[in-house]
Amino acid sequence: MTVLTETFSASTSLTERFAAIRAQIADHVAKRKIYKTTISELESLSSRDLADLGIAATMIKEIAYEAAYGK
Repeated sequence: MTVLTETFSASTSLTERFAAIRAQIADHVAKRKIYKTTISELESLSSRDLADLGIAATMIKEIAYEAAYGK
């Protein structure tokens, strides 16, 4: 009598894990770019322009964070 035993791994392959890590890094880089760009653009505005938009200078980082990462 012959017995065939096959073992399947439910875990992801090393290639899939590297691809997932690469995707996470790319996502982080894209969000960081949005954050830095938003800060740069808002800081380039005058106090009067910020006031017209209803934004205090102290709110710039908070607004940039929400723009990049959500609430």
